[in-house]
Amino acid sequence: MKYRVLIEQDEEGAYVAEVPSLPGCISQGQTRSEALDNIREAIAGYLESLESHNEPVPPSIFEEIVEVPA
Repeated sequence: MKYRVLIEQDEEGAYVAEVPSLPGCISQGQTRSEALDNIREAIAGYLESLESHNEPVPPSIFEEIVEVPA
């Protein structure tokens, strides 16, 4: 499954990753790569929790990135 992940660097230099379609699913890391690894684990745990509580799992996203000349 694919979920959109937003990553921002905070004022202390850490990278914070969150998943807009999974409320409260947030993680962080000292590097962008570490933040991505951590959010993957957070997403897996979040989805596992939804399934164990018979809650609906948000659908995977399908998106395209379109580049246009500046």
